[in-house]
Amino acid sequence: MKNHSASDHLSQVFDHIAANHDAFIDRLMDYVRHPSISAHNIGIEKVAGMLVEMLGELGMDAEAVATSGHPMVLGRRGNRPDVPTVMFYGHYDVQPPEPLELWDSPPFEPTIRDGRIYARGVGDNKGQHFAQLLAIESWLAVHGDLPCNLIVLLEGEEEIGSPHIAEFAERHRDRLNADLVITADGPLHISGLPIITFGVRGILSFDLKAKTASRDAHSGNYGGLMPNAIWKLVHLLGTMKNAEGEITIDGLLDNVIPPSNADRVNAAKLPLDLPEFMADLGLSELDAPKDRPFYDRLMFHPTLTINGLHGGYDGPASKTVLPCEAIAKCDMRLVDGMTPDDIYEKVADHVRRHAPDVELIRRGGMLPSKTAIDTPYADAIRQGIAMAHGVEPLLYPALGASGPDYVHTKILGIPAFFVPYANADEANHAPNENLTIDCFIKGIRTGAAMLSTLGALKRSSL
Repeated sequence: MKNHSASDHLSQVFDHIAANHDAFIDRLMDYVRHPSISAHNIGIEKVAGMLVEMLGELGMDAEAVATSGHPMVLGRRGNRPDVPTVMFYGHYDVQPPEPLELWDSPPFEPTIRDGRIYARGVGDNKGQHFAQLLAIESWLAVHGDLPCNLIVLLEGEEEIGSPHIAEFAERHRDRLNADLVITADGPLHISGLPIITFGVRGILSFDLKAKTASRDAHSGNYGGLMPNAIWKLVHLLGTMKNAEGEITIDGLLDNVIPPSNADRVNAAKLPLDLPEFMADLGLSELDAPKDRPFYDRLMFHPTLTINGLHGGYDGPASKTVLPCEAIAKCDMRLVDGMTPDDIYEKVADHVRRHAPDVELIRRGGMLPSKTAIDTPYADAIRQGIAMAHGVEPLLYPALGASGPDYVHTKILGIPAFFVPYANADEANHAPNENLTIDCFIKGIRTGAAMLSTLGALKRSSL
């Protein structure tokens, strides 16, 4: 590289990004024009091939690596021992576009309206990982080499629950030997401020199924004789969580790792307009317990949610029926230290004690993930984001939602960070998904700036 200061190097890259503003937008629109719907296996192989070609043009050793499902696109450049190896993770699969009639323009014919690009996958996740690729390209165009070693991993199954990424990581651990991973996914804060997130909650999903008789019956002729399947589930569910909001499953919190002081301090700093939040959802109160801080609810505590309760008659007017079958579909969000396997066993023990004739059916599960907020790489990432946006990012100890981040922190054993680029109203998974052009360009700048600040670190001092 030429002999310039780090800030000069980055300034030149920013100038390159500005000069290619329109061309970068055109290329993004061409990329999202290609469907890659994992749930329907539409366009997956084609888009994976496109990405391998893109990574190859960036001088990376790149290939689409086969899995038991859709391929992983993997690329690598650089092997310097003195600087960190950064992994950029993203996913190239998208959600199905239905219902099509609710789109204002066809989902795979990207359209610009009022400074936004509308298309399926433009925010989640093609626009975000494409911004990372353009950040790499911009560095190379200006300086001829990158300031750090780089791995790019793009998954083709994230939108169907990442069923094979753990197996992939175990099998190819030697090819994923990064010092840290950055995922550009999700939205910025509603204010437009940038974010660094240090973890996600895990999840366990299960069904509870009650069957009390061979058929439904007349509620008068059999009421008081035949057990009601819905009541059986209601009583069981009432033993699992009380009116004060406490989950009353024995041993649930035994292995929970409490948040650090830094986690609590940064959660307390996050901006909140509670009246606006409640008005947006039409809420008159928050869920119990009443005295729990807003962000603590989303980051530091597990949940038990009844997703649906089904059984009996729900048609028009009335039907005096006594239902013989009922099912409750539930999920639990898990915090650091909890595992789906352990929590499932505790749920199973609870059901056996309180309603042994209710069937428990396990569905999906995913481990939580947590990176320490004071890890050495965090400050370099923060500096890069601030340089790209001109403002300091908010530090989120964890997200309330779940994702395959555990693959990085628990299988590969490396710190993992979410640095989202999309606008808060991106409508991902919904009709009229969009990405503002401003967010896209700032995403390219952010990717470039993080390469700069992380490349300035010396591995020997970490």
